[in-house]
Amino acid sequence: MRIGHFLINPPVVLAPMAGVTDKPFRQLCKRLGAGLAVSEMTTADPRLWHTTKSQRRADHSGEPDPISVQIAGYDPQMLADAARYNVDLGAQLIDINMGCPAKKVCNVYSGSALLQDEALVARIVEAVVRAVDVPVTLKIRTGWDRDNRNGVRIARIAEDAGIAALAVHGRTRADLYQGEAEYQTIAAIRDAIRIPLLANGDIDTPQKAAQVLKATGADAVMIGRAAQGRPWIFGEIAHYLATGETLAPPSPLEVRDILVGHLEDLYAFYGELPGVRIARKHLGWYAKDRPENAAFRCVVNGTDCATTQLRLTRDYFDQLADGQPLAA
Repeated sequence: MRIGHFLINPPVVLAPMAGVTDKPFRQLCKRLGAGLAVSEMTTADPRLWHTTKSQRRADHSGEPDPISVQIAGYDPQMLADAARYNVDLGAQLIDINMGCPAKKVCNVYSGSALLQDEALVARIVEAVVRAVDVPVTLKIRTGWDRDNRNGVRIARIAEDAGIAALAVHGRTRADLYQGEAEYQTIAAIRDAIRIPLLANGDIDTPQKAAQVLKATGADAVMIGRAAQGRPWIFGEIAHYLATGETLAPPSPLEVRDILVGHLEDLYAFYGELPGVRIARKHLGWYAKDRPENAAFRCVVNGTDCATTQLRLTRDYFDQLADGQPLAA
């Protein structure tokens, strides 16, 4: 799949997720097989560009190309300015957020709330595409609610305005993350546009990725929640799409090494105390469905020391590898 002059290979993409797809996680997913990793959404409001959080989100030093930055807002000119600002900071792709279903985002008429106003969607995408010389992509849902699935019309508006690629989550805003994603609307969008299309929603195995690509005709899959605690899923999917073969899951010792590297990157990026606290959610995801997960989380969440957190993590996965009973 190509977006502008960038070849996205393999066609397996990390979805933007607020509070998750920070620089350490993006770099990890790219190392483990993602063809593209999109940043967590950044605000289009210039009053917030210089906060510590926004400046961290704008840090792309050392990331492999292409660097994709998602922007969120409701005002066409403000979003155009935000696109220019992020390109000046190194963004090589700009992604517009019209998919986030969070109440605090939709209440300020951003994210998937924009799908209610097709004229405003057109003004936004036209303004952002005109503002920058890099490819602009768009992420949407299938509509505002099940009675208003207007994804096909939004897709045509996007293509007409010069959007370079479109990602579609197979749920409406009203669905949030409940129920099962539907792919019929994504397939209908594929029939309606010629630009690259990424299918998103409930893709959690290599086999499911292949099924969704076949059912929708999409050019790539976008992986979100399934990558939390399982960043090697990108390599698994890429291998299966290329060969039809299923890779063996990583051993506890391989998971340990991946996780320790991730934790060390978090400490380096955020500083020790913030890094330790941010790491807790990742530790929970990595240990999910493993023996004594609850006891492990209780222990690692009880420390603010990076050295201790690393030691406890190593001990936990070493014991899993040895088949030892784990202390409750």
